[in-house]
Amino acid sequence: MAAKQSTTQPNCRCWVWFRGGLNEDSYWASGWYGAPSTLGGIRIERGDYVPCRVAEWRVVFSEPADMKVGPEVPEGALWKLVPTDAR
Repeated sequence: MAAKQSTTQPNCRCWVWFRGGLNEDSYWASGWYGAPSTLGGIRIERGDYVPCRVAEWRVVFSEPADMKVGPEVPEGALWKLVPTDAR
């Protein structure tokens, strides 16, 4: 069964910014598909990951020139938004 879409446009290929752990650098991850959510932010999905909604500043729709240079993270920024879908 396909996941219910909560977007205002078809999914497009995108890159998502992930913060690294204790011994890991932050990076842009490829292989994602996303679109603006009707709830705000960007709804992202990938075959090996549960669909979720993230803040717009974490997603770009064209390949970053440097996969290790991240976006400007707003002060007090939320990294993941809930709920994922409107019910």
